[in-house]
Amino acid sequence: MIFTNPAGAPELACDQCGCRWFDRTAAETCYECGAPVTDENRAEIAAALAEFEARRLNNKGNKPCN
Repeated sequence: MIFTNPAGAPELACDQCGCRWFDRTAAETCYECGAPVTDENRAEIAAALAEFEARRLNNKGNKPCN
């Protein structure tokens, strides 16, 4: 599940419980329910981040966010 944070950037949330916290050091699972981050989830967030970056560059030129 992808949602947009207050800054407008996409964030990955658990498909099972909606939690936004994942254990990326062990098995890449949701902290709340233990659901795994799937390859489909990774592809979905990668596409959303690429789209966000393209919009950001289009709106602000080639300046970095910070």
